[in-house]
Amino acid sequence: MARTSTYLNFTRETEQAFLFYKSVFGTEFVGPIHRLGETPPQEGQPPMTEEDKNLVMHVELPILGGHALLGTDAPDSMGFKVNFGNNAYINLEPDTRAETDKLFKALSEGGQVGMMLSEMFWGGYFGFCTDKFGVQWMFNCANK
Repeated sequence: MARTSTYLNFTRETEQAFLFYKSVFGTEFVGPIHRLGETPPQEGQPPMTEEDKNLVMHVELPILGGHALLGTDAPDSMGFKVNFGNNAYINLEPDTRAETDKLFKALSEGGQVGMMLSEMFWGGYFGFCTDKFGVQWMFNCANK
């Protein structure tokens, strides 16, 4: 079945971020957290450090309305350069304003509020924040 998901790359904090998101949404991971150490050695590549072997290769967490967050660690030691910017938000559309308030409060804790939740001209209850891991979240609840 077709689906849409959001894949998040972190330098070395994927597990901490996903444990946080798990606590916010109250859902469980789909399958185990897979580790970089599970990958077979790559020809021509140096051996993986013990520290890198424990990093997250893949994790999946369902959040709202059938949407899933997926994630991986992308460390500098393996040639990656993660840049968090302002080009992407995860847009949440909870069913109730109470749920919107709860998720907004949890995700903005330790992060930064860009716009507090408020009534908008289109009838939605809207706001946005950046969580403590640098991921941007947008909220829009249509129901009063």
